[in-house]
Amino acid sequence: MRYPAPEKLEIIRLVEQSHLPVRATLDRLGITRSTFYRWYDADQRGGPQALHDHPSRPSRVRNRLPAEIRDKTTAPNQLTSSRRVRSCSSTATKHCRPRRQGSV
Repeated sequence: MRYPAPEKLEIIRLVEQSHLPVRATLDRLGITRSTFYRWYDADQRGGPQALHDHPSRPSRVRNRLPAEIRDKTTAPNQLTSSRRVRSCSSTATKHCRPRRQGSV
């Protein structure tokens, strides 16, 4: 479950002010210690602003071709020099198929 930043901050303050040990307080709240300490470290380093969620998806993909180059490349199923380009599986099937006796 994802918690919004204000809830994370409230949980941090609750654990800090609790008379119970940290582990017992977190067990009652249903939050793992690793998650709590990740939030706690973020709060210590960057304050409440650091508790906001960040997208887990990278902002850019390293090996993606630029659009102008990608548009110039040929599609894999297009006819190229009057010969159809074979897929890897069809090429493997053609060359790896067991031959029947009597055929060359």
